[in-house]
Amino acid sequence: MSQLTITLPDGSNKQVAAGTSALDIARSISERLAEQALVAKVNGKLVDLDAPLESDATLQILTPNDEEALETYRHSTAHLLAAAVLELYPETKLGIGPPIENGFYYDFDRPTPFTPDDLEKIEAKMAEIQARSVPFERKWIPKTEALSRYHEQGDWMKCELVEDRGGDTVSEYTLGPVFSDFCRGPHVRNTSQIKAFKLLSIAGAYWKGNEKNKMLQRIYGTAFFKPKDLKAYLERLEEAKRRDHRKIGKELDLFSIQEAAGPGLIFFHPKGATVRMLLENWMREQYLDRGYSLVYTPHVARAGLWETSGHSGYYSENMFKRMELDDAEYQLKPMNCPFHILIYKDRQHSYRELPVRLGELGTVYRYERSGTMHGLLRVRGFTQDDAHIFCTPQQAEDEVVNCLQFAVDTLNTFGFTEYQAELSTWDGGKSGKYDGSAEQWSHAESALRNAVERIGLKAKIVEDEAAFYGPKIDVKLVDAIGRLWQLSTVQFDFTLPRRFELEFIGEDGKAHQPIMVHRALFGSVERFFGILVEHYAGAFPLWLAPVQVAILPITDRQLEYAAGLASQLKKKGIRVWVDDRSEKVNFKIREAQLQKIPYMLVVGDREESSENVAVRHRKRGDLGVKSFEEFISMIAPLIASRDVND
Repeated sequence: MSQLTITLPDGSNKQVAAGTSALDIARSISERLAEQALVAKVNGKLVDLDAPLESDATLQILTPNDEEALETYRHSTAHLLAAAVLELYPETKLGIGPPIENGFYYDFDRPTPFTPDDLEKIEAKMAEIQARSVPFERKWIPKTEALSRYHEQGDWMKCELVEDRGGDTVSEYTLGPVFSDFCRGPHVRNTSQIKAFKLLSIAGAYWKGNEKNKMLQRIYGTAFFKPKDLKAYLERLEEAKRRDHRKIGKELDLFSIQEAAGPGLIFFHPKGATVRMLLENWMREQYLDRGYSLVYTPHVARAGLWETSGHSGYYSENMFKRMELDDAEYQLKPMNCPFHILIYKDRQHSYRELPVRLGELGTVYRYERSGTMHGLLRVRGFTQDDAHIFCTPQQAEDEVVNCLQFAVDTLNTFGFTEYQAELSTWDGGKSGKYDGSAEQWSHAESALRNAVERIGLKAKIVEDEAAFYGPKIDVKLVDAIGRLWQLSTVQFDFTLPRRFELEFIGEDGKAHQPIMVHRALFGSVERFFGILVEHYAGAFPLWLAPVQVAILPITDRQLEYAAGLASQLKKKGIRVWVDDRSEKVNFKIREAQLQKIPYMLVVGDREESSENVAVRHRKRGDLGVKSFEEFISMIAPLIASRDVND
């Protein structure tokens, strides 16, 4: 029997017989390692622990101490869910059940809708199967045999999957007597290794994500290595529900989605519009301070423009349908880029003028499917803080540095101090799916890497995840409860400058193609607004609060005094509301607290006669009696400095 050389993570080598499994090797190292082992990593690829090793390899045995094993663990829990469903409801047909961020799901075709009570029964059955230590067993069968059996059982989705993805032989996993599934794996060894799971919700989902296909029932769940981690996650979910921007938006009267107008279209109410105005005004001021030129562009254009840009080809499913007008067909814009390109192209540019930085808060329209929209976070009409930079290759790195610094400054201004970055690169041209030359990609990726280093921003390299038209850096923020949000993007584009034949006259007097950089920092105003609401749970910092001060007269006798105070505050640019209702002052305080107004000024006969105010803060409570001037002196610097800690 031939011998193999297996390299372990510590760099040591182990000689084993061909056909030895990773589990065998784990046992030879220690019984404890074998007991804890979940999955193996062979030459960088995850495989089942009992898969035979047939050649020399680098081997890593993953346990619950290895985060990389979590995806396999959750995939196995999805199979446990499906096995439980089949034991309880044998008439059910199986779709797919992948791991996803923070958990897993499984799609089912069942005549009767699942209910919350069903989830409890399914979860109990999962626990029962888990306790049986049922093994995940893999077998290879001929494709024809698999198709015949799935067809006989009426498993139409499995038939489609085998037809689409199966080779001459297909991989199948079983879990107990009733569950078998076409699956590439890998999986953990048996159900006893799954320690902590929870079913979360039921949703509808089209087969293969296509709305023309049958609607299935999707059950979402989550799983963690340790019960304490599951408990912490469920607590975060509850906190996320409390902070849901849709709920808070309604309570604080910030925005609405009107059925009469249609889904995914946002109506900002006066308070929400105030916050939006502050966001946009800050961004426009920053544009001007940082050397951008402000532009405004239309909402529609002739369809031919989108053909030139390529959107009609690769983005058509996300665009609204064409409109027939007198001279041509028109479409709502899904992007601002071609419009900024037309402005750049309107006249000839010299290298001395570059970089040209065009910025706009431009509203775009994208056709999102009805099941994908979510409050402010995913909509059909939204405003991007969009900018496009046209520069020479020599200027590109400095421009990326400026964009990244701008992104960090934006996050810090609005109270986000934790963020992560990802640099998405190409595959070196192996697949042929990327546009642009190897020289362009090398230069652009080098510029991005250098820019990240220059501002001290740590970036994870994500290979083969670039857009087809250029590499990019994504900056993701971490909110108050530890959630990660995709936000700012700095993106190279090799395609549009070529498609639109963009030029600048170089130092040599010849025409050259400029480098084009896309840049959005809020991402979209709507999405950023929603993230802010959830980050602060609706209690915006003083400078952003739609109402900064509430004046609460104790009786009607103080209404005139309250109105005078409000007038003085307004003259100083402070947003104020007088609660002139004939209610008790404790009621008014409670209402102001519920509306998350930062400061409350309670005024009665004593305050009016002394020309003072009794100051309350929404978090710190009673701050005592102060002169009106003293109160102004206290809050004015906080507003001017955009303090986020008040």
